[in-house]
Parts: sequence; structure tokens; C-alpha cells
Amino acid sequence: MADYDYDLFTIGAGSGGVRASRMSSAFGARVAVAEDRYLGGTCVNVGCIPKKLMVYASEFAEEFHEAASFGWTVGASTFDWRTLIKNKDIEIARLNGIYRRLLEGAGVTIIEGRATVVDPHTVLVAGRRITARHILIATGGWPSVPEFPGRELAITSNEMFHLDHMPRRIVIIGGGYIGVEFAGIMHGLGSKVTQVLRGPLFLRGFDDDVRAALAVEMTRRGIDLHFRTVVSRIDRAGKELHVHLSDGSMVVADVCMSATGRHPNTRDIGLEAAGVTLDSIGAVVVDSFSRTSVESIHAIGDATNRMNLTPVAIAEGKALAETLFNNRPTAMNYDYVPSCVFSQPSLGCVGLTETEARERYGEVDVYRSAFRPLRLTLGNGAERTTMKLIVDRASDRVVGCHMLGAYAGEIVQGLAIALKCGATKADFDATVGIHPTSAEEFVTMREKS
Repeated sequence: MADYDYDLFTIGAGSGGVRASRMSSAFGARVAVAEDRYLGGTCVNVGCIPKKLMVYASEFAEEFHEAASFGWTVGASTFDWRTLIKNKDIEIARLNGIYRRLLEGAGVTIIEGRATVVDPHTVLVAGRRITARHILIATGGWPSVPEFPGRELAITSNEMFHLDHMPRRIVIIGGGYIGVEFAGIMHGLGSKVTQVLRGPLFLRGFDDDVRAALAVEMTRRGIDLHFRTVVSRIDRAGKELHVHLSDGSMVVADVCMSATGRHPNTRDIGLEAAGVTLDSIGAVVVDSFSRTSVESIHAIGDATNRMNLTPVAIAEGKALAETLFNNRPTAMNYDYVPSCVFSQPSLGCVGLTETEARERYGEVDVYRSAFRPLRLTLGNGAERTTMKLIVDRASDRVVGCHMLGAYAGEIVQGLAIALKCGATKADFDATVGIHPTSAEEFVTMREKS
């Protein structure tokens, strides 16, 4: 066997790369990881964690308003953007330190710098050639900005986390989860929000009923939604941006944020020259064991564009470590992976949409429920919670679960276990609910729609 510097060299210290590196080291492999930005990757630094902290911050204004109906007198309140950003940065720095300690504690060598692939067993970092029996690509994704005149005036979600001042007026381009979440965040913090998206509805790939219900809720809150619309150009006018739309209108804003998608962060790291196959958008093509077209090179996470979720990247990293260094070939199972959009209200789901279920099973039963949650009944809150179950008629198995409402992610996480275990509608019906909760509605829906 050839003598290599390491058994595994990981490029990218995000969630997936860190998990693969730590577990591989625990199995006895000699491991190094290279990172040229920040430990923890997108999720920790400019993704899940800081975004969820900002979601929490944005919810207080509505909670102050709701408190009055419960007898609370809430005085004048103000919000300071810089305090939020400062405290967010402190927490992110703490998490960066935790990731460093986790890697070092596991015996993983951390190399700070940009790594490129030279050949199937060699990488180059800061002029140093390093060899490895296996190379892992875990470089994640990077925001994309569409082509239009003035596109250089738009920022992405990366920059949103570091703005010096909160914009009073913001245009958000895109209807994916990042755009929807930031629309809710900025509205809750006090900005005037305009969201522009090409399609007839946002959150493509999610169930149509909850997508439509979320559009109603966001409009009710005062977010200006422009469907079937694109930005034609952006002009700077002093300190303002004039955002011109394809419907002929123009929106004046302080900031325009592009949230039109992310591309695999695989450019210019030597993959093609090493023989690694990439698809049309630059995603690394892999098999079910995360192996690329080059046997010694592997890829996980958003760089592969399979299912771009942090917990999935972590699971893929674990599976790879088991396969390479624990003599347990493990393929990732993508069935019944739950997800949540931290919109306002939040959207949680697991399993198939109604459309997907009908395509796969043909005959399905659908159960729907929409109601005003108990929390809002003492006041004049109009927000509606929407829930939906989709059942394969032949087997009675619940194959889809969708929710729009408070704590959707917390509730659907538990239901994901049931779906993963093959729960039937009869199992749901036989389960006693916790009263009074919104979650109990999932075990009391009896009427097919």
C-alpha cells in the first residue's frame, strides 16, 4: 500500500466535513481538514444558526402585541440592530471555538487555507503538497445572483448577517426558503419588505396547500408579494436603490437582497482536472456511497446537490466514515427526512406532498385542518394554523405530513419518527393527543377532504 500523509483529507470544515473527519479519526484514520473561511461552514456562520437567532428577534414585536389580550401592559419598545448583530457574532465565535475543539480533541489536523485537488491522492494548500488515501469534498454551496443590469448592487444572505444598519426598506429577490425566511425576519424587525419571485407561488417543492396558506399569512402581515415577476434592473440614486420590476413598477429600497438559489461551491478547486465528474450546475456526481467518478475522491453535503440540509450532510459524513474506515458500507437513506422553513408562521413537513403521493401511489386519502390556535383566541389575531396528512389508501400508511403554524418544526420532528417507522393512519387515530395543543390535531383528523 502506498504511504500517504493522511488516510483522509477533507476539504471544507462545515457540518458534514467535520462529522466525517471526527468519526474517521475515531475509527483510527489519520485525518486532516482544510478550511479557508470559517469553521462550521454555512450553517454556523451565515446560515441556520444566525438566521434562527434573527427569527427569534423578529418575533418579539408580535408577541408584545399579543400580550395585551392576556392582560399585560407593554410599554414602548425599540429595537437596536447593532446589538442583535453584536450578540449574534459573539455566539458564532463561541461555536467556531467549539468546532475547533471538537476537531482537535478527535485528533484531526486543522489546516487553514484554500485546498485544491492535484490528482486522485494529492491536494495543494498554500504551496504545500499533501497526499491522502482518500480525499473528501465537503465545500458546501455559495449564493447565486441572477444576471440583470445593476446586479452588483444586490447583496446575498451572506452579507445580510453583517450589515452595519438595518434597512428601513428592503427588496428580496427569490422565493426559496432563504428569501421567505428573511422576508419574515426583516418585516418583524420593522422593515418595509417587498418580495419578488418568478413563479406563481414560493417554496417550490413543498405542498401546495401550505404554500398557499403561507402566502395568505405573509400578505396579512403586510409583506408586499410580487409573484410572476422578476427584477429587470437596479439603479443607485444617492443612498437609495431603485429596483425596477418586470411588471413595470419600481420599488425604492435601502437594500436589495438576492436569494435566488445557491450553487455547489466546487469551482476552481481542481476537480475536473483530477477526473471528477460534475453536472451542469457544478455539483459533484456521486454514487449512493458518496464516491465520485474517481474511486479515491468522495463528496458529501451541498457540494453534491442531493438534499441540501445540514443534518443530511452530517448523516452523509457519518455514513462515509463508516464505509471507509469502519468496514461497514453505509448508504444514506433519504426517505422521510423532515425539514422546516422558519417563515412566519413556520412550515414543517416530512414525506411526500399530495402531488408526489398521487404520482407514486395513485389512490391516496387526504386529511386537512385549518384553525385559529388557542394562543390567539383572546385577542383579534387572524393567523390560521394549517395541517395536512396524506395517506396511501392501499396500505393505510401515512406518507406525508405538513404543517404551517407556530412550532411546526418542533412538532413535525416527532412525527417524522412515526413516518420513518411506517405508522398508519390507524396508528395516528389510536394515539391519544395532548390537550390543549395544536399538535393534537394530527391525531384527531377523521374527515377525508
